[in-house]
Amino acid sequence: MRAWLDGHLLTDSDAPAIRLTDHGFTVGDGVFEAVKVVDSQPFALTRHVDRLARCAAALGLPPVDEAEVRRGVASVLAGEPLPLGRIRITYTAGPSPLGSGRGEGRPTLAVVASAMAPYPDSASVATVPWPRNEHGALAGLKTTSYAENVVALARAAELGASEAVFANTAGNLCEGTGSNVFYVIGGELRTPTLASGCLAGVTRALLLEWLDVREIDEPIGVLREASEIFLASTTRDVQGVHNCDDRLLAAPGPVTRDAARIFAERAAKGIDP
Repeated sequence: MRAWLDGHLLTDSDAPAIRLTDHGFTVGDGVFEAVKVVDSQPFALTRHVDRLARCAAALGLPPVDEAEVRRGVASVLAGEPLPLGRIRITYTAGPSPLGSGRGEGRPTLAVVASAMAPYPDSASVATVPWPRNEHGALAGLKTTSYAENVVALARAAELGASEAVFANTAGNLCEGTGSNVFYVIGGELRTPTLASGCLAGVTRALLLEWLDVREIDEPIGVLREASEIFLASTTRDVQGVHNCDDRLLAAPGPVTRDAARIFAERAAKGIDP
């Protein structure tokens, strides 16, 4: 693993680096991006940096220095081959008082790169009882406040699943803890709208551009009617679902296979689509 913090490549990525008063550490006041690395190149980096900047602005953080982010990414990818991996870009409010109020210090920017194993072709998912708040201040933002996801994933693991799926406060399908959800009804590929409160995923956006997908908000129970379900995320790409709340599905099904094939073909045409 290679790490870069506030303009400097760290010689020991396990050594203490951020301050104990960093607001990202104390209260989760920050945003982040996970970027897939293919043959030592970051995939769709422009889209990720753009989303990082949008989320930071929505959180009220100072503007993101895109050039500095790219310098950090280049630094952690230099010198070591990385056939398949991920980069984590984290941007926080920086040192602040111990409490919810922010300080006046400089934001913290950290970039870490590490190897990654490919995801399995399919996953088991479980719906969880806690709703996403589509009206909340953090709705649709990729922030470092992930404790809700940790609790949901733990519940999913207890049920033998590897991903948890949320409804929103309206009872409509929203998203997974780290994925967007796609499903097939009557041969039609569907996914929740951004109004559901789900994250505007980079892979989701590419699939909407490259496939015929209907964006629609429906009760989470629609998953019981779906002939296919798949998850989409930066690290998964397109991953079929073979079990949803103990309901077995053929995975990957024909629509999922086509989606995975088209995504792979289009992604192979350019590293920064």
